[in-house]
Amino acid sequence: MKDIFRTLLVALAALTVASTAFAQTDKPGSKDYPGLTRPQNYNITDYEELRFDSFTFRVMENGREKKQDVEGHHYSFRYDYNSQRDPSKGAMPSAIEVIRNYQNAVRAVGGKVLFEEGSGGDRYTTVHFAKGDKEVWMALHVIAYGAVYNMQIVEKQAMQQEVTLNAAAMANSIADTGSVAIYGINFDTASSVIKPESEPAIDEIVKLLNNKPALKVGIVGHTDMVGDASSNLRLSQARAQAVITALVSKHGIAATRLVAFGAGPWAPLASNKTDDGRAKNRRVELVEIATK
Repeated sequence: MKDIFRTLLVALAALTVASTAFAQTDKPGSKDYPGLTRPQNYNITDYEELRFDSFTFRVMENGREKKQDVEGHHYSFRYDYNSQRDPSKGAMPSAIEVIRNYQNAVRAVGGKVLFEEGSGGDRYTTVHFAKGDKEVWMALHVIAYGAVYNMQIVEKQAMQQEVTLNAAAMANSIADTGSVAIYGINFDTASSVIKPESEPAIDEIVKLLNNKPALKVGIVGHTDMVGDASSNLRLSQARAQAVITALVSKHGIAATRLVAFGAGPWAPLASNKTDDGRAKNRRVELVEIATK
């Protein structure tokens, strides 16, 4: 796939800015998206990079426009045509020329054009392509007949959970409601192997159980509704059991205090029709086993 993505560089090479001559300057700290060149004589006048964010892309589905929210590593650019351009390079590109160059470059690496709209000097397109193991979405809006264009790029990925409930907060939730949802325990798609970044959440569960030696809990696995329901039930049971195995084998919690249960997709906290809702539904839950 790396070799394929290099084609993107070649496809856009004819538009590459050769140097910083002719008074071309970019916004300090800005940079092009890795592996993607720009048209000649354009400068980055605005730039932002966010490790995790969401952007709404316009796509065409069954002949109708719809909105597609994509979350991940987000890059935002504004490019302006340099009025002090190299006169030997010819006239300023038109809006459609800028759009077509990016679309053709994306198609050259197996990507797709998902949306296009506009005429004259105001045009918009959404494209989608793979870069290595990353799924990349890009929106390009060209205005002022090619003098300015804005680009939004999102490398789709799940957020790396950094904030977890501490043991005291878990204890309070269990005292109030009999359960607590844990979002810091992560798994790869269709996997029951706990990811290393889950350790802080596991550690807080250990503290909770050590602070309350009489507490017994059910470890309940939950999934979203993507895929087969019976497979999700098995997966949620395996994930719950994986948490118990970690608590017992790595942290010395007595197995008699823990029960694994897989609820699959059947106890949602939010609608499964949105990415945010599905993310809320994928969780591990501690449920107090009360005898009286």
